[in-house]
Amino acid sequence: MPTLAYLCSRLLQMIPTFLLVMIFIFLLVRMLPGDPAIAMADAKATDAQLEIIRHNLGLDQPLPMQFFLFVKNTLSGNFGTSIMLKEQVGTLILDRLPTTVFLALYAVLFATLLAGPLAFVAAAKPNGWADISIRSMFQIGLSTPVFYIGLLLLTVLAAKLRLFPVGGYGQTFAERLHHLFLPALSIALYISAIILRSLRASLIDVFDAEYVQFARAKGLSRRIILSRHVLKNALVSTVTLLGLSIGNLMSGTLVTETVFAVPGLGRLMLEAIFARDYPLIQGLTLTFAITVSVVFLFTDLVQSWLDPRLRHA
Repeated sequence: MPTLAYLCSRLLQMIPTFLLVMIFIFLLVRMLPGDPAIAMADAKATDAQLEIIRHNLGLDQPLPMQFFLFVKNTLSGNFGTSIMLKEQVGTLILDRLPTTVFLALYAVLFATLLAGPLAFVAAAKPNGWADISIRSMFQIGLSTPVFYIGLLLLTVLAAKLRLFPVGGYGQTFAERLHHLFLPALSIALYISAIILRSLRASLIDVFDAEYVQFARAKGLSRRIILSRHVLKNALVSTVTLLGLSIGNLMSGTLVTETVFAVPGLGRLMLEAIFARDYPLIQGLTLTFAITVSVVFLFTDLVQSWLDPRLRHA
């Protein structure tokens, strides 16, 4: 298991990362075109009223002071009030975060169930007919944009065949599984293609390793060889790639949730960008950054468990 020292080391490494992310978010949001004061005000607002709105938002302060207030409010959990929805940003994020996390975990589970068994089949006989067929099939998912896969699934399975709803999230756990099946499947088809290629290549390398050949010569059963010698070593690179894919998945939900009308953080981010909602964009971007950092931390911990040598790298 990962040591406490390794965990503390990884947590300390996240501090400068968060600082750089906050600087990037702060500057990027202020580079967006348009004036948020105009977006908040009525069409007949005077210049004096616009100045009052800018003062309330802190936009009349110098950039260093604006950044100081941004960091101070963020560390205290105060992300401000949404210009678009007139609600606390923290409340909006907490309301929609479970939807996005549920969708991401659903998609990862789909991808693992799709790619895992088929990677073993493909690696058993490299360049055989099964290997070529599986790789060709998954190459389609890898080369097709996620939103296009989503539109196809939405058109055929939801609009024409009416097997699934065209949008929404549902109320109960079963309803959410039903509502998010298509968006999760569209994401999983892309991620599973990446996982399959990585896991297949790792399995082929491990199958040819000397220690695996020695285990076979000792007469160990195939199940023991797979569980003790093959799977654990083959998963190291695949876990890394899966962690990176989950990081991309969090940003990819922006398009997927919009296509399927899923009330998650991705869809909320798109709406906030169009409305030039400074506080909401900052809060959502920081939430995505924290989520991705946590995923990467968990990935490093799993890797260090699979390969203890990485704790000293």
